[in-house]
Formats: sequence, C-alpha cells, structure tokens
Amino acid sequence: MSDFWQDRPVLVTGADGFIGSHLSEQLVKQGARVRALAQYNSFNSWGWLDESPLHDQMEVVEGDIRDPLCCRTISEGVDTVFHLAALIAIPYSYRAPQSYVDTNVSGTLNMVQAAKEAGVRRFMHTSTSEVYGTAQYVPIDEKHPLQPQSPYSASKIGADQMALSYWHAFALPVTVMRPFNTYGPRQSARAVIPTIITQIAAGAEQIQLGDVSPTRDFNYVEDTCRGMLALAECDACVGEVVNIASNYEISVGDTLELIRELMGWDGQFVQDPQRLRPPGSEVFRLWGDNRKIRELTGWQPQIDIREGLRRTIEWFTNQDNLRRYKADRYNV
Repeated sequence: MSDFWQDRPVLVTGADGFIGSHLSEQLVKQGARVRALAQYNSFNSWGWLDESPLHDQMEVVEGDIRDPLCCRTISEGVDTVFHLAALIAIPYSYRAPQSYVDTNVSGTLNMVQAAKEAGVRRFMHTSTSEVYGTAQYVPIDEKHPLQPQSPYSASKIGADQMALSYWHAFALPVTVMRPFNTYGPRQSARAVIPTIITQIAAGAEQIQLGDVSPTRDFNYVEDTCRGMLALAECDACVGEVVNIASNYEISVGDTLELIRELMGWDGQFVQDPQRLRPPGSEVFRLWGDNRKIRELTGWQPQIDIREGLRRTIEWFTNQDNLRRYKADRYNV
C-alpha cells in the first residue's frame, strides 16, 4: 500500500451513503484525514457511518450540498474532494424531478464553486453509467453518446457537464468518475441485488422484481472505491471522464439464478408491474469498457461476481443488518 493518502486532508460528500461510507473507510485505512459529510437531519443520524467501526477516526460534519455556504465551509483546508452526494433512485426521479435538479445539478455547482474558491488539488466528481442509457454499442467507452432516459440520468448528465465546465473555464482539476452498477454491503434495497437477497433472506417463497432481461456491468463496492482512489492519484486523469467497470455484462435474470444457487433457494420469481420502468426509460444493456482506467492507472477489478455476491449475501443475511431493510415493501 502506498503512502499517497497519509495525512492528506480529504472531503467525502455523501459519506453517509452506500459507496461514500466504504470510500471513507478505505481512505481512513490509508491514513487520510477524512472530513465526512452526512446530510443534516433531525434524527442526528450519520447514515451508514453510524455503523462504521472507523467513524471515530473521521471528522463527521452535517450539512447539505444545496446550501452554498455549507459547501464553502466544508471545503476549507481540503486537498481532495470526492463528491458523491446525490439523489440516485431512478423511480423516485419520476415523482420528484425538481429535487434531482436541486441536489444533483445545483448541488454540484455549489461544490465546484466552493472547491475553486478553496483551491483544492483535485475534485473527483461521481457520475453514473445511467448517463449512457441503453448501449448503442458494446463495450461502452467514454465516447458513447449520453442518453437521458430518466430525470435522474438527465440530472447526472447536467452535473457531469457542470463539473467539467469548471475544468475548462477555471482550470479546476476535475475528474469525472463514471462507475457502473456498484453493489455490496449497505446498498439500498431499491437496487436489484439487495432486492433479491433481502426477499429470500426474509423467507419469501416468491420474490417480486421488474424486468429481468436487461444486462448490467456489476462491480463490487471495494473495487469501485479502489478505482476512485486510483483516479485521484493519477495526474493524467485531470479533465478526463473515466469509466469504472468490470468489462463484463450479466442479465438481471442470470444474476437472480446465481443468487438462487448461492443461497440454496428454490422459490419463484414474479414480475411486479410497479417495478417496471416506463418503456422508453428502461436501460436494457450496460456493459462498460474499462480500457481507459486500466491504461491510466493499472486498476482492474479484483472481486468477480460470484465472490462479490457471496460477500454481499453474507452481510445481508446477518440479522442485525437484515432488520434495517423492509423486504416486504417496494423501495422506490
């Protein structure tokens, strides 16, 4: 392990979430001085950081990226910003699209402006493979057209372009990290892998899903976080958009069968109409090209889908973890 992050002051927005909590922990383990932003709430909850054995080694701050003053305050004295805070649920974006613009686009504007004023060394902006929409060709490289097939996707395209504009206009050292379909412990049950595992773990004889024909490029959360750190250490990545992908696709249906095998479940799958996206909004194929990140940093995934699912199942089937999920309800 290199000493690149030793004593380096780092801000992680969205540190209370799924990927953000894992990234914050990896940074602490590598010696960084982590300032972890959790979204302010009246419950005094730090999200997944409440459960982290390392949260007492972080400076946890509460705030909201929709507030420019908050963004300025948390960016002071920081070397590197990992910007992960966002609204991410696709179905909820159909109901509340304005909130996605406010958080994902305006919130990103607030953060890049704050980073510019603070003079940070690097601004690592988190994108999503959803911006590509259904693949026009595979594997999907960074030159693939952007297709806003949901309000969520549109807001992330806007956020990506806002971040990149600060590189072009103000020389803010921005990198757009574009992870494909991250999964693992702590993921929201609105995502397909936790949806399957939690229903089976709760004893369901039938599990309810949407369309199982789309393919996804799944990446275990530890691999995604390693990719983010590698990009932040790479000077040649400034001003670049870079996929974090496994270069492998698997259908939702085949993922279900793999989980069925690993969990020894012999129940039935039932299609739930409320879990189907509008026809023009479903992304039917995602398979990411990871050549660019390999060439720039040497990164490649270390945990294959079978091993990643085994670890994820082990975490979710722990009763202390499973009780945090409402397996009998559809998570929008």
